[in-house]
Amino acid sequence: MSKYHGYAAMEAGQALQPYSYDPGPLADDQVEIDVIACGLCHSDVSMIDNEWGASKYPIVGGHEIIGRVSAKGPLVSNVEIGQTVGVGWLSGSCQNCGSCVSGSQHHCRNAAATIIRREGGFANKVRAQSLWTIPLPEGLDPQKAGPLFCGGITVFSPFVDFQISPTDKIAVVGIGGLGHLALKFANAWGCEVTAFTSSMDKRDELLKLGAHHVVNSKDNDAIKALKGRFDLVLSTVNVNLPWYHFLSALAPRGRLVQVGIVTEPMAVPTFSIITGQKSVSGSDTGSPSTIAKMLQFCARHKIEPQVEFFPMTEINSAIEHLKSGKARYRIVLTND
Repeated sequence: MSKYHGYAAMEAGQALQPYSYDPGPLADDQVEIDVIACGLCHSDVSMIDNEWGASKYPIVGGHEIIGRVSAKGPLVSNVEIGQTVGVGWLSGSCQNCGSCVSGSQHHCRNAAATIIRREGGFANKVRAQSLWTIPLPEGLDPQKAGPLFCGGITVFSPFVDFQISPTDKIAVVGIGGLGHLALKFANAWGCEVTAFTSSMDKRDELLKLGAHHVVNSKDNDAIKALKGRFDLVLSTVNVNLPWYHFLSALAPRGRLVQVGIVTEPMAVPTFSIITGQKSVSGSDTGSPSTIAKMLQFCARHKIEPQVEFFPMTEINSAIEHLKSGKARYRIVLTND
């Protein structure tokens, strides 16, 4: 078996460096993929810096992968050699537990995360279980589609899981890599869409992305004026906010869904959720079936992430650009 070649962090917080490794034999249910492009996500940086305490070094990040199938095990029947496919945060599950057999494979207790204790897509090749190797529909650009497999599915799943109606009023808090896709999805879904942002200089851009209204997330009076308005508030931020204001902005039986990782406890006053029978929920990724539905939705509505490209060889510069907060809105690394 020939070695794979990628970029790895050898210790927490270090710059990535070239790294070669032997992946071992290809499992019967696995697919080998030649990486065309790979999105760079904040979760990659969190793993590289061991912010979550789950990293094992050396670590090869990358979990928004687009590539072509170059080999497959004898049990693989859902993809063909040469087909363009994608892999996201998860790349394996047990297929036997209650979650797996009920179609919620992303909640499998033994699910394999693409960059936790295995090598991800910051490389020339990567592997995944065939179930998690999702064919890319015609109409989606392989160079741009990678971020859909993490950032995209993270904000798409709540629309499916919580039965969002086209007549619903939706608010998106934080318009970055996840939030800009949430605006596009909500608009195409048929909803009335409000963007909450701390950067009001983005207003015209956010209207073009799909928002019908733009509100300053730091203006508590403006948020208070929206009391009882929203069926869903989708928060993509990773910092604590005055959640009681956003809970007050929910309509009866409305739901606040958090997809950004806030490391501190969220203050949720009980009266804010008891009155109006409101809910606070989290959402992570999606099942292979939901990912495939999202891709078809994107192809039908011509939705794609807004990306900036870096060659894979400039991965450290790309990481610094992401950390600077200047990315608009996702970064994609391309293999030459």
